[in-house]
Amino acid sequence: MCKGLATLPATCLKSAKDIKHKISFLLQKPEPQAADQKEIKEKTATAVTKRVPKAAEVEKWKESFCHVMSSEMGRTVFTSFLKSEFSQENVDFWIACEDYKKTPPSKMATKAKQMYQQYVEADAPNEVNLDAATREKTRREIESGGPSCFDEAQKMIYNLMEKDSYRRFLKSKMIQEICQKERCAAQEKKGCDWLDSRQVLAGGA
Repeated sequence: MCKGLATLPATCLKSAKDIKHKISFLLQKPEPQAADQKEIKEKTATAVTKRVPKAAEVEKWKESFCHVMSSEMGRTVFTSFLKSEFSQENVDFWIACEDYKKTPPSKMATKAKQMYQQYVEADAPNEVNLDAATREKTRREIESGGPSCFDEAQKMIYNLMEKDSYRRFLKSKMIQEICQKERCAAQEKKGCDWLDSRQVLAGGA
């Protein structure tokens, strides 16, 4: 049995526990959706939160915001960070826009109106930070319910997150703890390999 954990600094063990705890509460706030879609998303979220991001993943996130948003784990961790800043509605809106583009044409008009009321209109429950011109243009666009009616608003929120939240995200304690956890895991593996080698040598003596 590997005893590498016993050789690790206490800070490493604490870091591993802390990061698992932080990841465990991600995506607690479901979006309005059909029951079957909700179940699928909940299962997916559960699967994601059972693992901790690898160092290689975090390094990709540091390269560009695009890598964060194109990664399921990246979006999950970034959403958790935005929760801590009370601005989760931004990433929720961006994800809702991506889902909207996959909506069957016959249901687009209804869904567009729901999204507008939830995120775009003034004093919406999850109002995102749009200028008056974009808000008004989006209002006119949803009347047609086409697949591109939220494109301008989505792009504005993406740019806002990239220029503002993303920079703080990279410097956040959460990212530092993920990196620390990976370093501790590497030390643990190294310790286990060393102990295993000693046991093999002792057994062959």
